[in-house]
Amino acid sequence: MVAIVGRPNVGKSTLFNKLVGKRVAIVDDTPGVTRDRIFGECEWDGRKFGVVDTGGIEPFSNDVILSQMRIQANLAIRQADVIVLVTDVRSGVTATDSEVAGMLLKSGKPIVLCVNKCDRVGETPPDFYEFYNLGLGDPVAVSSVHGHGTGELLDEVCRLLPEETEDEEEQGVIHVAVIGKPNVGKSSLINYIAGEKRVIVSDIAGTTRDAVDTTVENQFGKYVFIDTAGLRRQSKVEEDIEKYSVLRAVMAIERADVCVIMIDATVGFTDQDSKVAGLAHEQGKGCIVAVNKWDAVEKNDKTMQEFRKKLEVDFSFMSYAPFLFLSAKTGQRIDRLFELINYVAEQNAMRIRTGVLNDILADATARVQPPTDKGRRLKIFYMTQASTKPPTFVAFVNDRQLFHFSYQRYIENCIRETFGLEGTPIRIVVRERGEK
Repeated sequence: MVAIVGRPNVGKSTLFNKLVGKRVAIVDDTPGVTRDRIFGECEWDGRKFGVVDTGGIEPFSNDVILSQMRIQANLAIRQADVIVLVTDVRSGVTATDSEVAGMLLKSGKPIVLCVNKCDRVGETPPDFYEFYNLGLGDPVAVSSVHGHGTGELLDEVCRLLPEETEDEEEQGVIHVAVIGKPNVGKSSLINYIAGEKRVIVSDIAGTTRDAVDTTVENQFGKYVFIDTAGLRRQSKVEEDIEKYSVLRAVMAIERADVCVIMIDATVGFTDQDSKVAGLAHEQGKGCIVAVNKWDAVEKNDKTMQEFRKKLEVDFSFMSYAPFLFLSAKTGQRIDRLFELINYVAEQNAMRIRTGVLNDILADATARVQPPTDKGRRLKIFYMTQASTKPPTFVAFVNDRQLFHFSYQRYIENCIRETFGLEGTPIRIVVRERGEK
C-alpha cells in the first residue's frame, strides 16, 4: 500500500488519478474536496500495489471535518508501506509542509518527496531546490496534470516497496454498494462492519463525497463495501462537486453485485428513496432494503409488521427486494445482513437450464392462455436464458406486439414461483422468429 499525503490543494487527487489511470478521486480547485481515504490499484514495472488518496492534512485546525480528515490521513499512514508526500513548487515550503514532514518522519516509514506542479518541460524551477530543507532526501519533480516525472516517482516507490509475497487470487468477493439519500447512516454501517473509523461520520448531510471501498473478510465470506455519497434531488445538486458525487454513486452501483438501499426508520419512505432504489433496479443489481435506525423507533408488537406492509406498497416497483430492519449504531441484525447479501448475490447470478425453463413456460401457457388481438394469438415458441446478473431471458414469439406487459409479468411471476430469484430483477427480451 502506498499513501499519498500532504496539505490541502497541492494536487494529491490529480496525482492519484494519474497513477491509477482513471478518475476515481474528485478533483477540484476547492481545498478539502477529498475527505475520506480513497483506494485504487497501480501497476508499474511488473509490480502491482494499492494506492490510497487522503484528505489534506491541517495539523493545527480545530474544525470538526478537518480534524477527522487528519485522523483519516493518520490511519492511511499507519497502514502504508511507502508514503508519498506531495508539495507544491508554486507556494514553496510552507510551515504546514514542515509539520507534515516531521509527522511522517516520526512514523519511520519510507518517504518519497514529490514536488508537484513542475509543469514546464526542461529545466527544473529554482524553487525546487528549497524542498531539500524538509530533510526527506532527494525530491522528485512531477507534473500530475501532464504526467511529467511520474515515471521517476514510481521507480522510487517500487524501490522502497517490500518484497512481494505470493498471494492467492481473490475469488468469491462480493461487491456491495451502500446507497441512499444523505444522512441515513451509510458511513456508520460501514464503520461498524469494518471495526475502525473508515469513513468520516458527521450529522452534517453531504459529509461523504467520494465512493469509498472497504474490504471486509469474516465468517460469512469476503466483501468489498462501497460507501457512496448520499444521492440528492436533482434540484438540490448545486455545486459542481455535488454533481461529481452523484456521478460517482452511479458508478459505484455499476461496480456492485448487490446494492443495500438504506432508508431512515425515523423519517420513513420518501420520493428520494424510490429514486435511489430505481437506479439500482435499472442497472439490474441484487437489492436489499435496509431500514436503519430501528433502535430509535418506539415500537410495540405490531410496529415492524405495519412498517413492512407500508414499504411493500412504497417499493411495489421492486417487489422482489427483501426488507431488513437494523441499527448501524448498535449492530442489531448485521449478521442477518451478511446472510442476505450472500443469498441475493447467489440469486442474481443464477442460471436456469433451457429444458427446465421451457417446461415452466408450457405449464404457464396451459394455465393462462396467451392473449389474442384481432383473431391472432400470441405464440411463445421457446425461451432461453441469455445471461446472469441480472437473470435475462430471451423469448422467441410469432409477434412481439402481442406479448403485452401484463403477460410478461405473469411469465416472470411463474419463473419466480419455481426458482425464487429473491432480491434480483428479471429481464425478459422479446424476439420475433428469424430475428437475430
